[in-house]
Amino acid sequence: MTDAATLARRIAQGRGDEPADLVIRGARLFDLVTGALVETDIALCGDTIVGTHGRYEAKAEFDAAGLIAVPGFIDTHLHVESSLVTPLEFERCVLPHGVTTAICDPHEIANVLGVEGIAYFLACAEAMRMDLRVNLSSCVPATHLETAGARLDAPDLTPMMDHPKVIGLAEFMNFPGVIHRDPGCLAKLEAFSHRHIDGHAPLVRGMDLNAYLSAGIRTDHETTTEDEAREKLAKGMAILIREGSVSKDLHALIPLITRDASAFLAFCTDDRNPLDIAEEGHLDYMIRTAIAHGADVLATYRIATLSAARNFGLFDRGFIGPGKRADIVLVENLATCSVKQVFAGGRLVRDALFADRGSVALVGLDSVKSRALTPADFKAAVREGETPVIGVVPGRIITERLNLRMPSRDGEALPDLEQDAVKVTVIERHGKTGSIATGFVHGFGMKHGAIASSVGHDSHNLCVVGVDAASMAAAANRLIAIGGGFAVADGGVVTAELALPVAGLMSDQPFETVRHGLEDLRAAAKALGVVLAEPFLQVAFLTLPVIPHLKITDKGLVDVDAFDFV
Repeated sequence: MTDAATLARRIAQGRGDEPADLVIRGARLFDLVTGALVETDIALCGDTIVGTHGRYEAKAEFDAAGLIAVPGFIDTHLHVESSLVTPLEFERCVLPHGVTTAICDPHEIANVLGVEGIAYFLACAEAMRMDLRVNLSSCVPATHLETAGARLDAPDLTPMMDHPKVIGLAEFMNFPGVIHRDPGCLAKLEAFSHRHIDGHAPLVRGMDLNAYLSAGIRTDHETTTEDEAREKLAKGMAILIREGSVSKDLHALIPLITRDASAFLAFCTDDRNPLDIAEEGHLDYMIRTAIAHGADVLATYRIATLSAARNFGLFDRGFIGPGKRADIVLVENLATCSVKQVFAGGRLVRDALFADRGSVALVGLDSVKSRALTPADFKAAVREGETPVIGVVPGRIITERLNLRMPSRDGEALPDLEQDAVKVTVIERHGKTGSIATGFVHGFGMKHGAIASSVGHDSHNLCVVGVDAASMAAAANRLIAIGGGFAVADGGVVTAELALPVAGLMSDQPFETVRHGLEDLRAAAKALGVVLAEPFLQVAFLTLPVIPHLKITDKGLVDVDAFDFV
């Protein structure tokens, strides 16, 4: 709520009766209605724009000559945890790329720590300079097919519903539970029936999609083809076009980016790590890539700003106009989205902006509770006939179900490098069951050694992909010792690692340190023969039993289409 004195100051400065707190001069304003470039002053009173299309007296000025002013970019769905840094480091990483608002689902940390994890994110959001909004995690655990560290039911979520940083309910991943009217799912949907509810509906079509949307779900970020997107748009679902470190759907959906459809679209990254942000960018990368491949410039910027805001009920932003939040990005060129300066809530983004943030105590520093592992823990049982094998599809988190004949010895199924089929083992790490499951995965290209991760969507158990059991055990045990993260081992010896001690998901170090650590890990993985561009997040998605078609959890191989174990 804004008090009368603040409103009076805004009105006076907007009318020109008083000098504006800050005036950005010389910029050409990109009009999101017509696409015109208009040279105008942009007057700010505190964190609010109070004047455009005019000349203003100012207490302070910013020279933006030669630059184009566009609204701050809005990432409509992401997991900050997948950036591998804390929220306070995340904003240091993405604000310079023009991302002034991000709508996160703290689903990953919630699956490890429950309410404590969400409370940590809300505390961080209150301390941050960018506006981090939170959708409360709807599926903890995501399914009954895995062992999570916590469980959240409707009564656990509703006390946080009215927090000023909360929008609504996050991606409802358990789409079978919605369609088949699971009582727990219905309880959460009822509790948030008056709020925004995010969707998660990969390959959900036809009558099943009608049923899913009838629950009041509004958006989807799991759409991977134009045909699927057009059906969902025709049924009133907003499509969040995704381009993350693993899931890359932008190119397939660029044909949707038109002025007519722009109101029903938005951009999101879902999962993007600091190395990719440093090398490519964030939403600025999506904007320039879409335009380079033929997308309409005006439609693209609408999607990144105004449409994103309106689809999530954030009517105070997404447009450079009086009364709107002063989130402003100054770019040199619209087509290349070359960000030169950023204002977040009226404040210029530079190092000094972050100096006086309050600290937030880290959580989940002892979340990896698995026992020490031995090579014997990584044995795979022999199956008669063909063995179901997870088939990795580069650039997508959807996996194929392959059926291969695997070699065996002494009652143990073995990797087959000629078929590019190596072991994948998931170890429960929350100290609940100690369960372990081993299967096979195709598509890594690995010739020797192992890579391990404590980031394993969505329950975040330990996941190890490897050729020999000694290296698999060495990599997994190193993660147990350092409280989680990524590790590479070869010949039973660890060759690279990155510690992620905050719930086994995030580093306690600056994002620059994490970026360089990822470079070392990629090089070590490549030395094993791994051919995937982002092998560690690919490992993380092997355990996600809500994405078709074949996955693995600590409980065993999962046929996602049947929503049951193989």
